[in-house]
Amino acid sequence: VWQDFMFACALYPTDQNYLESVRAEVSHQVRRLKSHPSIILWSGNNENEAAIASNWFSIPYGDIGVYIKDYVTLYVKNIREIVLSEDKSRPFVASSPTNGLESVKEGWLSRDPYDTHYGDTHFYDYSSDCWNWTVYPKTRFASEYGFQSWPSFSTIEKISSPEDWSYTSNFSLHRQHHEGGNIQMLQEIGRHFKLPQSPDPVKHFKDMIYLTQVMQAQCIKTETEFYRFSQSEIINGEGHTMGALYWQLNDIWQAPSWASLEYGGKWKLLHYFAQNFFAPLLPVAYEDKGMLHIYGVSDLHVDHKLTLRVVVHSWSSLEPVCTLAREGVTVQAQGAVPIYKESISDLLERCGNCTRRSCVITFCLVGEDGLQSPTNHYFLSSLKDAVGLEKTHLSVSVSQQDDIYIFVLQTTAVAPFVTLDVGSVKGRFSDNGFLMTEKKKMIVFYPWEPTSVEELESSLILTSLLDVV
Repeated sequence: VWQDFMFACALYPTDQNYLESVRAEVSHQVRRLKSHPSIILWSGNNENEAAIASNWFSIPYGDIGVYIKDYVTLYVKNIREIVLSEDKSRPFVASSPTNGLESVKEGWLSRDPYDTHYGDTHFYDYSSDCWNWTVYPKTRFASEYGFQSWPSFSTIEKISSPEDWSYTSNFSLHRQHHEGGNIQMLQEIGRHFKLPQSPDPVKHFKDMIYLTQVMQAQCIKTETEFYRFSQSEIINGEGHTMGALYWQLNDIWQAPSWASLEYGGKWKLLHYFAQNFFAPLLPVAYEDKGMLHIYGVSDLHVDHKLTLRVVVHSWSSLEPVCTLAREGVTVQAQGAVPIYKESISDLLERCGNCTRRSCVITFCLVGEDGLQSPTNHYFLSSLKDAVGLEKTHLSVSVSQQDDIYIFVLQTTAVAPFVTLDVGSVKGRFSDNGFLMTEKKKMIVFYPWEPTSVEELESSLILTSLLDVV
């Protein structure tokens, strides 16, 4: 847990009454929380060093010294002093983002708190292509980043009326508290997916919700994987990215937001993706100048000799076009190492009958004693340009096994972003939003309250990308 104190994106007073209130609160909170081993760091505030450095509040130049003095008084001379006296076991940073010791050298306020060479970085970019890893900062620690999505229809339905069920309704605009957020999501989706065209307004709204969740999950997957494979290399003084915290975990109401958990606890696709992109063992792919690079990323405590399996699938067939097994690949403990490199043109030529638009690559790492990474994927083109993708017929059988439920899915074609949704039935699936490249896949549903096979069958909605019309 990265524990911020409750100061964010604002200027705060430093009169004696206020400081006494702050000191009492900080002392109480540190004593209350410091026994929790999950807390890794205390942070005095969120983005207030950056706010002053970038002059978010249009402070006249002649007055800036007053605000710098107040900043140091509040966060350094009061909050920091109390934290270090109450808890000597953890570091304290005055702000986030900050340049750490470099900020201290500059009097606790650096000229550029977003400098990727030091400390931590916050990064948001809604106008670039989120599948393009080169837009992301090669930072020491990515402590805040994210993209928005809408919560599930079942979550929205509880607090809305049928006239609200449109992406451009007054309700949709009212619930969006990030200026331009709904348009930004639309633009990001349009880069790689066909936008819904259904004449049925409710179907159109549900399709938009689905695509915002697919987009958010794929964007944050790409960005997080970039941070993870950057942890063991320094390029031009940048790199050694030692942490990634996406914004944000949970929602406080039913609305579009950066969260991966909806109001009420239902998992968005992002939360399912996070199980994989934060897995302790993961192969990560990226493309650079026509070359496909795969890194082995490991948070495990010992080195492992593993087999890398790379499979090329045609969008039009469940039979793999070609497979490659590279044995004896060493993935180092707590690091990221390159384990595979090949030009994409050579790979496609070797596989035959494959183009960027007609094929997709999947890959995983397998070791002894059941050690296995999640299966990852790399898209060679935007899915709106994919050739051979067919609308699949998805079928499912549901059975109960003790206190869990088994969903066995079958598909007639390769299906991207297969999503199971059981509406308002509380619980979670073992996986969701996945690329289905085999005829059959078993998914477990873990209920959070009593349910039945009949209720799950009647509530289930199965969606894959080509169900969006």
